[in-house]
Amino acid sequence: MSFLGLGSSAEVEVTLGDAEKRKKVELRNEEGKKDKVFLYYDGETVSGTVHVRPKSKNKRLEHQGIKIEFLGQIELFYDRGNHHEFTSLVQELCGPGTLERERDFDFQFQHVEKPHESYNGANVRLRYLLRVTISKRLSDIVKEMDLAVHTLASYPDINSSIKMEVGIEDCLHIEFEYNKSKYHLRDVIVGKIYFLLVRIKIKHMELAIIKRESTGTGPNMYNENETIAKYEIMDGAPVRGESIPIRLFLSGYELTPTMRDVNKKFSARYYLNLVLVDEEERRYFKQQEIVLWRKGDLTAIRRKRDTVTVPLKSS
Repeated sequence: MSFLGLGSSAEVEVTLGDAEKRKKVELRNEEGKKDKVFLYYDGETVSGTVHVRPKSKNKRLEHQGIKIEFLGQIELFYDRGNHHEFTSLVQELCGPGTLERERDFDFQFQHVEKPHESYNGANVRLRYLLRVTISKRLSDIVKEMDLAVHTLASYPDINSSIKMEVGIEDCLHIEFEYNKSKYHLRDVIVGKIYFLLVRIKIKHMELAIIKRESTGTGPNMYNENETIAKYEIMDGAPVRGESIPIRLFLSGYELTPTMRDVNKKFSARYYLNLVLVDEEERRYFKQQEIVLWRKGDLTAIRRKRDTVTVPLKSS
């Protein structure tokens, strides 16, 4: 698979060196649609070939130089004019001159650091891309190719369970427990709700996964909450001493790893939101933050950083 763009006086195509073997994943673009793009991991080399072809066989392409860039950018939607770059690599493909025929230029960015996962949220986008620029006197020819990046992690050393007691004085007292506080993206949340005191008429109870995206800092921070999943765990009035089991599979939902203060621009955190609704439609809820991570074997991660030929599987 390759990226094809039509310039004003030349056609530009970027082909990755390992395109036939490299995995592709769906990545949400700026319009909210999903595109399939090539997937990379931190430390992997990005290489390939840039094909430049003058559109007219009888017309020469005069230029001031051709270059390719590997970029990592954060774009805040309220400040679209500014792209905050955290990674920027440049390779000159050709000096100033004239192209009279089709030319191929090889490129290679070795063992590129890709510290953050690709992300497209409600108010912010973190993207990686290859950008080819043919510099001209009047207007440059610029073509871009998006890439996806996943960050892998090993099993956390400390992953304690969550136990809490909540309630309303003399009305409701419940104890809830989740088996872990950190979950990989294909994990299962297992827990239970235990009713110690019930003096209000509860109609049903549900558990939701909420993503909280934070952009900006200090007094200018803005939070956007999105309900990713909602799971009904009880329908009907509970009694004292009753225990309700919880089992929620994460693999069916669009989730990213927890992202905290990425480049001091944004965060994406996840919460379990336990909601009880009584017969008068009053809602009682309790939120608990959980950490999500993308599972990857530690040995594979180390091996990936030493070579660019080892395929990795993420989950």
